[in-house]
Order: sequence, then structure tokens, then C-alpha cells
Amino acid sequence: MNAAADTAVRVTVPASTANLGSGFDALGLALSMYDTVEVHPVDGPAGSARVEVTGAGAGSVPDGERHLVVRVIHKVLAELGIPAPALSLTCWNRIPHSRGLGSSAAAMVAGASAALRMVGVDPREDSNAELVLQLVSEWEGHADNAAASLFGGLVIAWNDAGRFHAAQSMVHPDVFPVALVPQEESSTHTTRGLLPEQVPHADAAFAAGRAALAVHAMATDPSLLLAATADRLHQDHREPAWPATTDLVRRLRAAGVPAAVSGAGPTVVAFPAAGALPGGVDLGDFRAEPLPVDGGGVRVGPLG
Repeated sequence: MNAAADTAVRVTVPASTANLGSGFDALGLALSMYDTVEVHPVDGPAGSARVEVTGAGAGSVPDGERHLVVRVIHKVLAELGIPAPALSLTCWNRIPHSRGLGSSAAAMVAGASAALRMVGVDPREDSNAELVLQLVSEWEGHADNAAASLFGGLVIAWNDAGRFHAAQSMVHPDVFPVALVPQEESSTHTTRGLLPEQVPHADAAFAAGRAALAVHAMATDPSLLLAATADRLHQDHREPAWPATTDLVRRLRAAGVPAAVSGAGPTVVAFPAAGALPGGVDLGDFRAEPLPVDGGGVRVGPLG
């Protein structure tokens, strides 16, 4: 590891969809929609930053040292005992913010990966990946999105006494995710506040069975995805936050299309056969965007 964060880096990180029905805070799937960040150490006051954003969040996300990627870079460097240099960041954002596609987790994975690579460390090596996963998951409160953006593919995430872990699972080549993205935004904090503190035992048992089935269906038999993505644990409780989302989920499922709320919503993720949605389902204000599974996770390398 270098003694200074003096390497310019470029990071590309995928979006993710979480839960996949009943796998609440446990299942995540990386999608081929990407944010890219270039980080350059520059002359200037230590810890200062200037940030240029193109795409999602341009003109609305915090600037300078308050930008999420910068905050994570500073946190990782502090953990390593390395002073933060002045930074110049350029961000190209495709992942829409506050839509349930893991934009905040992707930004944090990008920041943590950039910080490690700036000091000559590979963020994908085992102990370093554990550091990234732990830091981002503590910040988020759950590891499903972070693990998907970090590792790619399908991930199963869990929390063991405050330590976050993730395992990867195979994804069948006939799994074709389609994101149905509305214009409206949604707050994860708000939608989590709608969840009950307790659920009936029958609903918990239903969720356990369907989450396990989802892993099998994703890896081995996509024909089971309609049953596997059913949920009684969280989606209906969150309906007041985005009624159009749950309505679209129900109509897609009635048409035989596996569908669920993506993360905290309001995006819907569907898994139609061959990636083609049926023509008879009115999508309303939702924009359909086919997003193949990303199998590689975060990519990071030096610039110049």
C-alpha cells in the first residue's frame, strides 16, 4: 500500500435491484446500467474537492466535500490512516437517483474502490472487498445493493452481529431483467417507515420459501420466477408511497410476467420471457429499460 493517495483512477460501477420479491435486504442483482467516476489528486488544500456531475443528479446533489463519493473516499482514507489530498472528480451518472436502482450504494462502492486504488490496493481482493462491503453496508444499513454493485451477478447478503457478508450465486442465461422506471422519486427512509415491526408467522414462512426459490429460479429454472418473486412481507405495506408501482406489479403478474418492486421503489423490475414485455399491459408513465445482468461488478483502474 502506498503512503499517499496520489494515483488518479477511473471507476465504473453497476446499478442493482434488490429484494426480488420476498428476499428483503437479502437478495441483490447487478444490472448493466453504470455510473462512472474519475478521481484526480490535484494541488490545493488537503481534503478539499471539486466535483463535476453529468447526468442523474446534476445540479441537485451536494457539491465539493459534501458529495457522497468524496465523503466515502475521505472515510476510507481515514480508516487507512492516509491523509486525503485535494481532489477533482468527474461523475457521469446513468443510474437514476431515488428510484430503487441502488444509486447510493453504487456511489459508495465507487468511492470506496477509488480510495483503495488511489493507494495502490485492489478493492476486489478478499480482505479489501470485505472492507468495502462492510463500510458501505454500515452506511446503508443493508448489504444487498452494495454487494451486487461490488461483485456483480446475483448476491445473497446477510448481517451477522453487525458484520455484513455476501455470497454470489449463478444467474441463468435466460434471465432477462427489464426495469420499469417512473419519473417520480421515492425515499428509502420514508418507505421503510411504512413497514410493521412484526409480521405474521405465515407471512414470514412464505417469504423464506419464496426467497429460497428465487435463488434457485435465478440460477437454474427461470420458469419458476413468477412464483419466486411473489411477496407478502413488504410491498403491500409500502403501497401508500407509490400506488402506481404496486398496481403495475399486480397487472404484470396477472399477465404472467414475473415482477416485483425494485428495492425501495418506485421502479418495478420484471423478468419477461426473452426480455419481451406483453403488449397488452399498459405501462402508463413507466419507461421500460431492458438491463441485462452485470456479471463483473465494480471496475477500477489507474488513469494515465
